[in-house]
Amino acid sequence: MHFAVTGGAGFIGNNIVKNLIKRGHNVCVIDNLNTGKLENLESVRNKVDFFKTDIRDFDKINQILTKMDGVFHQAALTVVQDSYTKKDEYYDVNVKGTRNIFESAKRNKLKVVFASSSSIYGDTKEIPIKENFQRNPINPYGDTKLQTEILAEEFSDYGVQIIGLRYFNVYGIGQNKAYAGVITKFLDKVRSNQQPIIFGDGQQIRDFVSVEDVAEANVMAMFSDIKNDFFNIGSGKKLSIKELAEMIIQISNLELEPKFENMREGDVRVSQADTSMAENMLKWKSKKELNKWLEDLFKMDGKIEN
Repeated sequence: MHFAVTGGAGFIGNNIVKNLIKRGHNVCVIDNLNTGKLENLESVRNKVDFFKTDIRDFDKINQILTKMDGVFHQAALTVVQDSYTKKDEYYDVNVKGTRNIFESAKRNKLKVVFASSSSIYGDTKEIPIKENFQRNPINPYGDTKLQTEILAEEFSDYGVQIIGLRYFNVYGIGQNKAYAGVITKFLDKVRSNQQPIIFGDGQQIRDFVSVEDVAEANVMAMFSDIKNDFFNIGSGKKLSIKELAEMIIQISNLELEPKFENMREGDVRVSQADTSMAENMLKWKSKKELNKWLEDLFKMDGKIEN
Protein backbone atom coordinates (compact mmCIF):
# COMPACT_ATOMS: atom_id res chain seq x y z
CA MET A 1 0.00 0.00 0.00
CA HIS A 2 1.01 3.65 -0.41
CA PHE A 3 1.07 5.90 2.66
CA ALA A 4 1.95 9.53 3.30
CA VAL A 5 3.63 10.66 6.52
CA THR A 6 3.47 14.37 7.28
CA GLY A 7 6.38 15.45 9.46
CA GLY A 8 8.07 12.30 8.19
CA ALA A 9 11.58 13.74 8.63
CA GLY A 10 10.84 14.50 12.27
CA PHE A 11 11.43 12.52 15.44
CA ILE A 12 8.30 10.37 15.50
CA GLY A 13 7.54 10.63 11.78
CA ASN A 14 10.80 9.06 10.60
CA ASN A 15 10.21 6.07 12.87
CA ILE A 16 6.76 5.57 11.33
CA VAL A 17 8.35 5.80 7.86
CA LYS A 18 10.92 3.12 8.74
CA ASN A 19 8.27 0.87 10.25
CA LEU A 20 6.19 1.08 7.06
CA ILE A 21 9.22 0.47 4.80
CA LYS A 22 10.12 -2.60 6.84
CA ARG A 23 6.60 -3.91 6.24
CA GLY A 24 7.04 -3.49 2.49
CA HIS A 25 4.84 -0.43 1.91
CA ASN A 26 5.49 2.54 -0.36
CA VAL A 27 5.97 5.77 1.59
CA CYS A 28 5.76 9.42 0.72
CA VAL A 29 7.21 11.93 3.20
CA ILE A 30 5.77 15.44 3.48
CA ASP A 31 7.92 17.80 5.57
CA ASN A 32 8.86 21.48 5.38
CA LEU A 33 12.08 20.72 7.32
CA ASN A 34 11.29 23.37 9.92
CA THR A 35 12.35 20.98 12.68
CA GLY A 36 12.62 17.75 10.66
CA LYS A 37 15.97 16.69 9.22
CA LEU A 38 16.71 14.76 6.05
CA GLU A 39 19.47 12.86 7.87
CA ASN A 40 16.72 11.19 9.92
CA LEU A 41 15.72 9.44 6.68
CA GLU A 42 19.25 8.65 5.51
CA SER A 43 18.86 4.86 5.89
CA VAL A 44 15.68 4.84 3.76
CA ARG A 45 16.18 7.91 1.57
CA ASN A 46 16.26 5.92 -1.68
CA LYS A 47 13.07 4.08 -0.70
CA VAL A 48 10.78 7.09 -0.09
CA ASP A 49 9.34 9.92 -2.14
CA PHE A 50 10.12 13.21 -0.41
CA PHE A 51 8.15 16.44 -0.76
CA LYS A 52 9.41 19.59 0.93
CA THR A 53 5.90 20.93 1.45
CA ASP A 54 4.12 22.87 4.18
CA ILE A 55 0.84 21.37 5.43
CA ARG A 56 -0.70 24.84 5.24
CA ASP A 57 -0.54 24.66 1.44
CA PHE A 58 -3.78 22.78 0.75
CA ASP A 59 -3.44 22.53 -3.02
CA LYS A 60 0.01 20.92 -2.86
CA ILE A 61 -1.02 18.63 0.00
CA ASN A 62 -4.17 17.52 -1.79
CA GLN A 63 -2.25 16.86 -5.00
CA ILE A 64 0.12 14.53 -3.13
CA LEU A 65 -2.58 12.74 -1.14
CA THR A 66 -4.70 11.87 -4.20
CA LYS A 67 -2.33 8.96 -4.84
CA MET A 68 -2.32 7.60 -1.26
CA ASP A 69 -4.14 4.84 0.60
CA GLY A 70 -3.80 6.49 4.01
CA VAL A 71 -2.01 9.29 5.86
CA PHE A 72 -0.11 9.48 9.13
CA HIS A 73 -0.29 13.11 10.24
CA GLN A 74 2.63 14.02 12.52
CA ALA A 75 3.57 17.53 11.34
CA ALA A 76 3.13 20.09 14.13
CA LEU A 77 4.81 22.70 16.30
CA THR A 78 5.34 21.08 19.70
CA VAL A 79 7.29 23.30 22.14
CA VAL A 80 4.95 24.23 25.00
CA GLN A 81 6.90 27.32 26.06
CA ASP A 82 7.08 28.66 22.47
CA SER A 83 3.32 28.27 22.14
CA TYR A 84 2.83 31.19 24.55
CA THR A 85 4.83 33.62 22.39
CA LYS A 86 3.84 32.24 18.98
CA LYS A 87 0.13 31.56 19.49
CA ASP A 88 -0.91 32.57 15.96
CA GLU A 89 1.76 30.43 14.30
CA TYR A 90 0.90 27.44 16.49
CA TYR A 91 -2.79 27.78 15.61
CA ASP A 92 -1.97 28.23 11.92
CA VAL A 93 0.23 25.13 11.68
CA ASN A 94 -1.39 22.81 14.20
CA VAL A 95 -5.06 23.60 13.61
CA LYS A 96 -5.38 25.01 10.08
CA GLY A 97 -2.72 22.62 8.78
CA THR A 98 -4.56 19.66 10.32
CA ARG A 99 -7.83 20.85 8.79
CA ASN A 100 -6.11 20.66 5.39
CA ILE A 101 -5.10 17.05 6.02
CA PHE A 102 -8.62 16.10 7.13
CA GLU A 103 -10.22 17.94 4.20
CA SER A 104 -7.94 16.18 1.71
CA ALA A 105 -8.67 12.84 3.42
CA LYS A 106 -12.37 13.53 3.04
CA ARG A 107 -12.03 14.28 -0.69
CA ASN A 108 -9.76 11.30 -1.34
CA LYS A 109 -11.50 8.85 1.03
CA LEU A 110 -8.37 8.21 3.11
CA LYS A 111 -7.99 6.95 6.65
CA VAL A 112 -5.99 9.27 8.92
CA VAL A 113 -3.99 8.44 12.03
CA PHE A 114 -2.85 11.69 13.63
CA ALA A 115 -0.74 12.86 16.55
CA SER A 116 -2.78 14.23 19.40
CA SER A 117 -1.23 14.70 22.83
CA SER A 118 -1.72 13.95 26.52
CA SER A 119 -1.54 17.73 26.97
CA ILE A 120 -5.23 17.90 26.00
CA TYR A 121 -6.05 16.62 29.52
CA GLY A 122 -4.26 19.45 31.35
CA ASP A 123 -3.80 18.98 35.10
CA THR A 124 -5.92 15.97 36.02
CA LYS A 125 -7.09 15.26 39.55
CA GLU A 126 -6.19 11.59 39.35
CA ILE A 127 -4.00 9.11 37.49
CA PRO A 128 -3.85 6.94 35.47
CA ILE A 129 -5.71 9.01 32.88
CA LYS A 130 -8.49 7.36 30.91
CA GLU A 131 -9.63 8.56 27.47
CA ASN A 132 -12.98 9.71 28.86
CA PHE A 133 -11.37 12.18 31.29
CA GLN A 134 -12.26 15.84 30.76
CA ARG A 135 -10.20 17.63 28.11
CA ASN A 136 -8.89 20.78 29.77
CA PRO A 137 -5.50 21.90 28.38
CA ILE A 138 -3.51 24.46 30.40
CA ASN A 139 -1.23 25.80 27.66
CA PRO A 140 -1.69 27.09 24.08
CA TYR A 141 0.02 24.03 22.57
CA GLY A 142 -2.41 21.70 24.35
CA ASP A 143 -5.28 23.89 23.20
CA THR A 144 -4.24 23.49 19.54
CA LYS A 145 -4.25 19.72 20.02
CA LEU A 146 -7.73 19.90 21.54
CA GLN A 147 -8.86 21.91 18.51
CA THR A 148 -7.52 19.18 16.20
CA GLU A 149 -9.54 16.58 18.11
CA ILE A 150 -12.67 18.71 17.73
CA LEU A 151 -11.92 18.89 13.99
CA ALA A 152 -11.51 15.10 13.91
CA GLU A 153 -14.93 14.71 15.49
CA GLU A 154 -16.45 17.10 12.93
CA PHE A 155 -14.89 15.29 9.97
CA SER A 156 -15.87 11.89 11.34
CA ASP A 157 -19.47 13.06 11.02
CA TYR A 158 -18.77 13.33 7.27
CA GLY A 159 -17.64 9.72 7.21
CA VAL A 160 -13.88 10.35 7.33
CA GLN A 161 -11.97 7.65 9.22
CA ILE A 162 -9.75 9.44 11.74
CA ILE A 163 -7.92 8.00 14.75
CA GLY A 164 -6.16 10.35 17.17
CA LEU A 165 -3.29 9.04 19.29
CA ARG A 166 -2.70 10.93 22.52
CA TYR A 167 1.07 10.62 23.00
CA PHE A 168 2.47 10.84 26.50
CA ASN A 169 6.23 11.56 26.95
CA VAL A 170 7.96 10.06 23.91
CA TYR A 171 11.69 9.30 24.05
CA GLY A 172 14.26 7.75 21.74
CA ILE A 173 17.25 8.20 19.47
CA GLY A 174 17.05 11.33 17.33
CA GLN A 175 14.84 13.27 19.71
CA ASN A 176 15.51 16.96 19.25
CA LYS A 177 15.16 19.74 21.80
CA ALA A 178 12.23 21.12 19.81
CA TYR A 179 10.26 18.11 21.01
CA ALA A 180 10.79 19.35 24.58
CA GLY A 181 12.10 15.99 25.76
CA VAL A 182 13.23 16.10 29.38
CA ILE A 183 15.24 12.90 28.85
CA THR A 184 17.22 14.50 26.02
CA LYS A 185 17.95 17.56 28.15
CA PHE A 186 19.06 15.49 31.14
CA LEU A 187 21.27 13.31 28.92
CA ASP A 188 22.94 16.35 27.34
CA LYS A 189 23.83 17.69 30.78
CA VAL A 190 25.05 14.40 32.26
CA ARG A 191 27.11 13.56 29.17
CA SER A 192 28.83 16.92 29.67
CA ASN A 193 29.36 16.09 33.36
CA GLN A 194 26.94 18.85 34.36
CA GLN A 195 24.02 18.85 36.77
CA PRO A 196 20.68 18.02 35.14
CA ILE A 197 18.23 20.88 35.71
CA ILE A 198 14.85 20.11 37.27
CA PHE A 199 12.13 22.76 36.99
CA GLY A 200 10.07 22.68 40.19
CA ASP A 201 10.44 20.15 43.02
CA GLY A 202 10.93 17.12 40.76
CA GLN A 203 7.81 15.39 42.05
CA GLN A 204 6.02 15.88 38.71
CA ILE A 205 4.86 12.49 37.40
CA ARG A 206 5.42 11.48 33.77
CA ASP A 207 4.76 8.44 31.58
CA PHE A 208 7.63 7.74 29.19
CA VAL A 209 7.07 5.69 26.03
CA SER A 210 9.62 4.80 23.35
CA VAL A 211 9.38 6.25 19.87
CA GLU A 212 9.53 2.77 18.30
CA ASP A 213 6.50 1.75 20.34
CA VAL A 214 4.70 4.94 19.29
CA ALA A 215 5.45 4.23 15.62
CA GLU A 216 4.07 0.72 16.03
CA ALA A 217 0.90 2.14 17.63
CA ASN A 218 0.39 4.37 14.58
CA VAL A 219 0.72 1.48 12.15
CA MET A 220 -1.53 -0.80 14.20
CA ALA A 221 -4.15 1.96 14.36
CA MET A 222 -4.05 2.38 10.57
CA PHE A 223 -4.53 -1.33 9.93
CA SER A 224 -7.13 -1.80 12.65
CA ASP A 225 -10.85 -2.05 11.98
CA ILE A 226 -11.40 1.03 14.18
CA LYS A 227 -12.72 3.92 12.12
CA ASN A 228 -12.89 6.81 14.61
CA ASP A 229 -11.58 7.14 18.16
CA PHE A 230 -8.90 8.56 20.44
CA PHE A 231 -6.34 6.42 22.27
CA ASN A 232 -3.76 7.02 25.00
CA ILE A 233 -0.28 5.99 23.86
CA GLY A 234 2.03 5.62 26.84
CA SER A 235 3.82 2.95 28.86
CA GLY A 236 1.19 3.02 31.60
CA LYS A 237 4.05 3.39 34.11
CA LYS A 238 4.75 6.46 36.20
CA LEU A 239 8.10 8.02 37.02
CA SER A 240 8.86 11.31 38.78
CA ILE A 241 11.19 13.80 37.14
CA LYS A 242 13.50 13.54 40.17
CA GLU A 243 13.57 9.74 39.86
CA LEU A 244 14.38 10.11 36.15
CA ALA A 245 17.34 12.42 36.89
CA GLU A 246 18.61 10.05 39.59
CA MET A 247 18.25 7.06 37.23
CA ILE A 248 20.33 8.75 34.52
CA ILE A 249 22.99 9.87 37.01
CA GLN A 250 23.21 6.37 38.52
CA ILE A 251 23.57 4.68 35.13
CA SER A 252 26.24 7.23 34.12
CA ASN A 253 28.33 6.39 37.22
CA LEU A 254 29.01 10.10 37.71
CA GLU A 255 28.99 11.99 41.02
CA LEU A 256 26.27 14.52 40.24
CA GLU A 257 23.23 16.00 41.94
CA PRO A 258 20.22 17.52 40.14
CA LYS A 259 19.92 21.31 40.15
CA PHE A 260 16.47 22.70 40.97
CA GLU A 261 15.02 25.81 39.31
CA ASN A 262 11.60 27.48 39.24
CA MET A 263 8.66 25.59 37.74
CA ARG A 264 7.96 26.55 34.12
CA GLU A 265 4.70 27.95 32.86
CA GLY A 266 2.41 25.39 31.24
CA ASP A 267 3.93 22.26 32.80
CA VAL A 268 1.35 19.78 34.08
CA ARG A 269 1.84 18.24 37.52
CA VAL A 270 0.93 14.60 36.90
CA SER A 271 0.59 12.58 33.69
CA GLN A 272 0.24 8.80 33.42
CA ALA A 273 -1.69 6.88 30.79
CA ASP A 274 -4.28 4.21 31.25
CA THR A 275 -3.52 2.21 28.11
CA SER A 276 -6.16 -0.50 28.46
CA MET A 277 -8.24 0.91 25.59
CA ALA A 278 -5.30 0.75 23.13
CA GLU A 279 -4.43 -2.73 24.41
CA ASN A 280 -7.98 -4.03 23.97
CA MET A 281 -8.99 -2.30 20.73
CA LEU A 282 -5.70 -1.81 18.85
CA LYS A 283 -3.95 -4.85 20.36
CA TRP A 284 -1.02 -2.51 21.11
CA LYS A 285 1.14 -2.37 24.22
CA SER A 286 4.48 -0.65 24.79
CA LYS A 287 7.42 -3.03 24.98
CA LYS A 288 10.60 -1.04 25.57
CA GLU A 289 11.77 -0.37 29.14
CA LEU A 290 13.22 3.10 29.79
CA ASN A 291 15.86 1.87 32.25
CA LYS A 292 17.17 -0.76 29.81
CA TRP A 293 17.19 1.79 26.95
CA LEU A 294 19.25 4.24 29.04
CA GLU A 295 21.73 1.52 30.04
CA ASP A 296 22.20 0.52 26.39
CA LEU A 297 22.65 4.16 25.43
CA PHE A 298 25.45 4.72 27.95
CA LYS A 299 27.10 1.47 26.89
CA MET A 300 27.16 2.77 23.32
CA ASP A 301 28.65 6.00 24.63
CA GLY A 302 31.34 4.00 26.42
CA LYS A 303 30.34 5.74 29.65
CA ILE A 304 29.81 2.53 31.63
CA GLU A 305 31.41 -0.91 31.58
CA ASN A 306 29.69 -3.72 29.67
